[in-house]
Amino acid sequence: MAKTKAELLDEAKKLSLDVTDKDTVAEINEAIKSAAKDKKAADADVIASREAVVAKAGKRSEKSLKEAEEKAEKDARKEAGDTTPNNPEAEAVKKKGPTPKARTRLERRGKNYRKVAEKLEAGKTYNLDEAIKLAVETNPVKFDASVEVHVRLGVDPRQADQNIRTTVALPNGTGKSVRVAVYAPEDQHAAAKKAGADVVGDEDFLKQLDKGTIDFDILVATPAYMPKLGKYARVLGPKGLMPNPKSGTVAANVGKAVTEAKAGKVEYRVDKQSIVHLSIGKVSFGAEKLTENARAFFASLQSQKPSSLKGSYILSTTIATTMGPGIKVEN
Repeated sequence: MAKTKAELLDEAKKLSLDVTDKDTVAEINEAIKSAAKDKKAADADVIASREAVVAKAGKRSEKSLKEAEEKAEKDARKEAGDTTPNNPEAEAVKKKGPTPKARTRLERRGKNYRKVAEKLEAGKTYNLDEAIKLAVETNPVKFDASVEVHVRLGVDPRQADQNIRTTVALPNGTGKSVRVAVYAPEDQHAAAKKAGADVVGDEDFLKQLDKGTIDFDILVATPAYMPKLGKYARVLGPKGLMPNPKSGTVAANVGKAVTEAKAGKVEYRVDKQSIVHLSIGKVSFGAEKLTENARAFFASLQSQKPSSLKGSYILSTTIATTMGPGIKVEN
């Protein structure tokens, strides 16, 4: 059924054609057909151009192009600070305010620590006398704290000749009461007791170890009795109590070994991080006695420098009390 002139005019209006009711039905029909033909040709061009751009696979595939568009849109939203969700059912993320500012390590310390830390100049390296004097003054606790020396060495502990381990006799002792046990033949028990040994025994001493009783800080044994202690190595070794010739706790003269241990002979060794840690006394010793102990330790440490070491031996030194701030010392 042929369309009326009014229907043709409505169709032409939708196509935005320049026709009026003054035009004839044939002219209006011709204009509509011409517009439809032009639209069809334009659609064909769009499809052809899309087929030319979109590949079946790879970076130019339809899927890849779509993902690239989504990523570009996401980046644009992120740059603009738009946090509204794409999904209308999802709730928008609300900002909780500015990011909290982290406090510095010093600000996280106690008030006593911060107060004594003010006596130190940031980044300054002190000589040994100044450092020990400051360590005594910067003890932030009420108890008689230990004064510790921490030395980072340029050695490789995995190398046998660079695994530093020895003993040093501190002139003024460590300030700690040390319980010394002696495992030796009966004919040396009297000399050990006279030297100040707290526990002295032979077979009865092994019976105490069998029961798990360990009430001593240092164990001294004679070389002939060392094989008998082999079965207790798993118990004594982790506690650092196994006698060792390097630490002076394996000795034929047990009386002398006990005297040295009681007088302040201490063992030090480098750890896996190539650092030596040693307590050189208590704050109550005063700066003078602590300095004497420190000099004895450094003299001993220098004597242990490996001959195979090519680089620097002592890299850095720090002195501090048990809970006080670290003080850098000149090498």
